[in-house]
Amino acid sequence: MTEPTIILCPGQGAQHTGMGKAWAEASSVAADTFKLADEMLGTDLSVACFEGPDERINRTDLAQAAIYVSSIACCRAMADRGELDMAAVVATAGLSLGEYTALHLAGVFSFEDGLSLVWQRGRFMQDAAEASDGGMVALIGADEDQADALCDAARGDDVLVPANFNCPGQIVISGSSEACDRAVAEADKQGLRATKLTVAGAFHSPLMDPAAEKMAEALAQVNFQPPRIPVLSNVTGGPHDDLTENIKNLLVEQITSPVRWEQNVRWLLESVNGNYIEPAPGKVLSGLMRRIDRGTKVQNHAEPS
Repeated sequence: MTEPTIILCPGQGAQHTGMGKAWAEASSVAADTFKLADEMLGTDLSVACFEGPDERINRTDLAQAAIYVSSIACCRAMADRGELDMAAVVATAGLSLGEYTALHLAGVFSFEDGLSLVWQRGRFMQDAAEASDGGMVALIGADEDQADALCDAARGDDVLVPANFNCPGQIVISGSSEACDRAVAEADKQGLRATKLTVAGAFHSPLMDPAAEKMAEALAQVNFQPPRIPVLSNVTGGPHDDLTENIKNLLVEQITSPVRWEQNVRWLLESVNGNYIEPAPGKVLSGLMRRIDRGTKVQNHAEPS
């Protein structure tokens, strides 16, 4: 009998030149997934994934679709090779963009509809980033109360909010560039380590409001089905319900709200039994799990075994 499986789907930041290439070379199913994406989008997404350059694959308007396609190509290839029984998958979760991958794997929308959504999401967020002067700062050693206090102290008249609760001691804040600079200085006063991240803009903050508004329009055009299995919401920290309109509303809210990844994982650890896997690309979520619960192993599948 196949062991129950929980799939953790990577988000933006996991992209890298060469992503998905080994899977496409090892599996015709994976190769066909990339080919379909190229045809649908009318672009050489697969070339960008396999060959780069880094500056292209790191652009938000390409990276999100690239990660979505790479993750699904990997899962399809594993299923075709008998390494993943999709009928045994008991829950899915994804970090930011990865939530769309998780929803597709749970049967909420088709691969094609999901690709269209993440392609638009990436462009909307890139446009919002270019229209505003924003950034993000990683805080090491801070808890949620400390992150809130730091944002309050450094915000001034600008935007500055918690954006990612990734794991114990690792929180990312997001907002206007000047507020981010003040946050780095304030963190040093409070004995916290703070590092400005190389990102296109202030993701998961109110500076992404224009992207959220456009995403609401895009989501309204797509037919959703209730998830077959629990899928975790980054906004609430718990599972989505069966009301598809609620799922869409949370996906809109997710663009401007903090990602509660640690809370997602803790819900899974407490509520669902199964083996954890992380499909391509990268190993970000495997690393975060070691910080959240060292006793739980995540099997990484960035490349074929």
